[in-house]
Amino acid sequence: MNTIEKALQKQQQKLADEQNNDAVSSTPENTAAAAEEQQSSIEKAAAWPSPEKSADVKAKAKLEDDSDDAADLTNVQGHSQYIELDLALLEAKGFVSTNEQRQLINEEFRAIKRKVLENAFGPLSSSLNNSNIIMVTSSNPGEGKTFTAINLALSIALEKNKTVLLVDADVLRPNVMRTLECTNQQGLMEYLLGEKSDISEVMYKTSLPKLRIIPAGKSHHLSTELLASEKMYEAVEEFANRYTDRVVIVDTPPLLGINETAVLANLAGQAVVVTEEGKTRLVDIQNAVAQLNPEMAIGFIVNKAQKVNGATGGYGYYYASAN
Repeated sequence: MNTIEKALQKQQQKLADEQNNDAVSSTPENTAAAAEEQQSSIEKAAAWPSPEKSADVKAKAKLEDDSDDAADLTNVQGHSQYIELDLALLEAKGFVSTNEQRQLINEEFRAIKRKVLENAFGPLSSSLNNSNIIMVTSSNPGEGKTFTAINLALSIALEKNKTVLLVDADVLRPNVMRTLECTNQQGLMEYLLGEKSDISEVMYKTSLPKLRIIPAGKSHHLSTELLASEKMYEAVEEFANRYTDRVVIVDTPPLLGINETAVLANLAGQAVVVTEEGKTRLVDIQNAVAQLNPEMAIGFIVNKAQKVNGATGGYGYYYASAN
């Protein structure tokens, strides 16, 4: 065999070997293995994104976090379940001041709340039903019960280890939101009517961190029946027992001639009866107290009482407890 023939034979053998190698690598087993290896490489690449892609992902995540923060802020300050209190305006109108300045009215309500808190959490509390539920009422309209209820709530909200819930249960003549100069909101009646499934839906945060408010809500011709309902009882039980540090101040209608107040008196552990010096008659006070549960702790506030010594020439509040 000459040199040319040997060269041709060698070239043919090389082509045959390459064809055999291609045939082996194209078998189903090898094809699947190659595909699996390629897929694994793709997954690894996806798991370890490029620096440019990582930066995009981080930026997107931060944007989403910022959006969540903004939504949370809206839920607090822009949501319907937030009430912005104008604390400076309230102070100018003679309410308890929430700043560090000493005010006469702060001192007066500091003395009043001490007795209320002692009844709510002290030794007497074990003998009272719902000792931390305090109804604020009066014999007749116009004697200052709403003003007193708000001031008592503001004063307790300044405590370091207490929270306070102010409930407007005067569903016939609701006055809490109007006195605070806030827009009327859905409240207690909407919950009792079943329009709100949970009491928390009508419990509003305020700009004073330890104060919550439940407005009266809309009026209804069955208000007495609703206040006497099982749903109201369950709401009061939740008020009383869910938070051990909570005081509930309930602004109720006047006691005389209004059935709703007598119903509420069976749910509260304490009653603060507001009287106006020189206006409230003793017989009215006696008749009003007769409407209360005798097992309650009952206290009296004399509103607009002229100072005996005339040192300030102003008006004050004096608290006396019947228990």
